[in-house]
Amino acid sequence: MLKSKSKTVLLATSVTMMAVGLIIFPQESFEASKGGLNIWWTIVFPSLLPFLIFSELLISFGVVRFIGVMLEPFMRPLFRVPGVGGFVWAMGLASGFPAGAKYTVRLRQEEQLTRIEAERLVCFTNSSNPLFLFVAVAVGFFHNPHLGIILALSHYLGNFCVGIIMRFYRWKEEKSHTKVMTKLPSIRQAFSQMHRTRIKETRPFGSLLGDAVLSSIQTLLMIGGFIILFSVVNKLLFHMNITGLLASWVGGILHIFNFPDSLSLPFISGMFEMTLGSKLTSTVEDATLFQQTVMTSFILAFNGFSIQAQVASIIAATDIRFTPFFLARIAHGLLASIITILLWEPFYKGNMYSGSPLNAFPVSGSGEHANSLYQNMLDFGPILTLLFLILYIIIFTKRLFKGLS
Repeated sequence: MLKSKSKTVLLATSVTMMAVGLIIFPQESFEASKGGLNIWWTIVFPSLLPFLIFSELLISFGVVRFIGVMLEPFMRPLFRVPGVGGFVWAMGLASGFPAGAKYTVRLRQEEQLTRIEAERLVCFTNSSNPLFLFVAVAVGFFHNPHLGIILALSHYLGNFCVGIIMRFYRWKEEKSHTKVMTKLPSIRQAFSQMHRTRIKETRPFGSLLGDAVLSSIQTLLMIGGFIILFSVVNKLLFHMNITGLLASWVGGILHIFNFPDSLSLPFISGMFEMTLGSKLTSTVEDATLFQQTVMTSFILAFNGFSIQAQVASIIAATDIRFTPFFLARIAHGLLASIITILLWEPFYKGNMYSGSPLNAFPVSGSGEHANSLYQNMLDFGPILTLLFLILYIIIFTKRLFKGLS
């Protein structure tokens, strides 16, 4: 009872502080809100939308069932999850947050996953998409396209290691009824499962496509709300000197690892919103590129409370618990930082502390290509966002009037 009352007091006090902060710092809150909206408008929405729409269609047409049967012999021994987890993992890698949570919930609701399997799966299928790592962070923030390869390797290898660790999560509870499949996948069986799934889907293609667009845009609107909210919270905490107080404590920990105190403020910001934290880390002048990269790897892997809140709101519709996901994010942050340290020497030989890496590993083409892609996102991203928002309004309005008639 006392614990419940303490939680009530803590939540009420926190929300009241934020409300008072909005009144005291209206201009700062407005600027922070615009910054969060700009990130969502130009980068997040146009980069995530195509993946989300096509993923919905892949599920409806049974392609996910096909992939599940084919990957069952590999996903079971590695991660102790069904083969359909391979699709969730692939989409999480390709489209980024919070696709892994979204499709884990979808499969849990369809009873293709047990509760424990879903909790394992959601822990290692949420990650940044390559476009964000290479274009937004490496090029947009650090102005160094070659840095993307280390950020990507540390991020994805760290998540893979988290998946291996999570295979031991509550394994004794299901040891009696979980069978590990070792036989090779059957294409005929996989196709049969895909065909059955498609036959069960009675909606016409137009309705399927409309539902996919509505569902994807609703998810992205939720993501945008969280990005804006946590951008404002981050700014309010800074102006209330709470961030500075926390940064002073973090600075003592950073000293142990011979990192400058100036990285403590970006670290705290990154704990709330990873995009802002990564951007602030790239601007710290008295930190070496090596130190900035290690810090950014941790921030990206931890996801920030903004992403974690998105995942929590998505999995709340099921019996999936949030605590394993949160602990997995801490583990992912530590693993990604360690992998960054291990990879730095092979990929950045020579004067690795100068801030200008030598003999950097090339990233799929030239740096000019990555810069051009980033600029195209800034130029055409808002147009794509606006067009699909208009499409969303049209489809939603038609469905609404059809339901009323």
